[in-house]
Amino acid sequence: MAKPVVLTGLRANSEFHLGNYLGGILPMIQLQKKFAGDYQLNMFVPDLHSFTTPVEHSKLYLQIIDNLKVYVAAGLDLDNEDTFIYRQSYVAGHSELAVILNNFAYFGELQRMTQFKEKSDQAKDTNITAGLFDYPVLMAADILLYGAKWIPVGEDQRQHIELTRDIALRMNNKFGEDLLHVPVEWEEQLKFAGRESGVRIRSLKTPEKKMSKSVDDPAGTILLSDNPEDAAKKVMSATTDSIGVIRYDMKNQAGISNLLQILALLIDAPLAEVIANWEGKTSYGDLKTAVASEVKVFLTDFQRKLANVEEPELMRKLEASEYLMRDVATQNLYKIQQAVGLRP
Repeated sequence: MAKPVVLTGLRANSEFHLGNYLGGILPMIQLQKKFAGDYQLNMFVPDLHSFTTPVEHSKLYLQIIDNLKVYVAAGLDLDNEDTFIYRQSYVAGHSELAVILNNFAYFGELQRMTQFKEKSDQAKDTNITAGLFDYPVLMAADILLYGAKWIPVGEDQRQHIELTRDIALRMNNKFGEDLLHVPVEWEEQLKFAGRESGVRIRSLKTPEKKMSKSVDDPAGTILLSDNPEDAAKKVMSATTDSIGVIRYDMKNQAGISNLLQILALLIDAPLAEVIANWEGKTSYGDLKTAVASEVKVFLTDFQRKLANVEEPELMRKLEASEYLMRDVATQNLYKIQQAVGLRP
């Protein structure tokens, strides 16, 4: 792995929604096009993370394959020799490294993770699993196993990136500075991805919360499989506010700000430019109409591309990548096992 590693992954416990696409998939496709030849791109499916929230186990395997097709439909170049797609559970090193890292992560750190608190609150009537609590450590293993420098994820994963850095620095201080490659700081991650802030697409109905496939929020979530007309109607029914003036203010006008963010990403324009075009106007309906139109165009085009993805070609790339990643992971894991006294 002579080239710097860029890594990202999206859980496969259910189908992707617009927030996943705009916040996780699209940035990686853009990076592949922008930095082809300069970086190694690891686009993996964190299928072990799928169990941290309720999942239909009988459908998980096929859901993973369907979600991988989304990457291809989004524009992923399977012929790029520096791009690898693989399933987390098919590379045993992820789980093995997580066990080691658990002993260098602190209970208090994990207890303070915002995602753990939010998902625990959502699961009021069910037991909170150790897997949900330990999610950030497995994520750290996903990153550190390959020495990933860049992890273009959404704002909701910021704490996890910071925890990964803390664990890596902690282990390097104990076992030597060259043991683990430390991902760069969050601000540098944003600059690399070409963003001023992390993307966090909000629910159309409850814009104080992110758009989520883990929550029963059909009116607030646009699935990539939604009928384009129905998706447009969801946008037109989006929750806004009673202020009456369009401004980008996620604290006081989250619904309007969310629509501006979605519009900017769909038309591939700087957020500042979109804000400048709409700020101060008083017709929320016009903004909703503009966003609804772009959502409809996007879904129509995307669904056509998805239907044309060739599964045999995808599976060949997937299996070849997993073969190579197992080799890389085994070598890197052995170095860590030596450092902690598990290997001679």
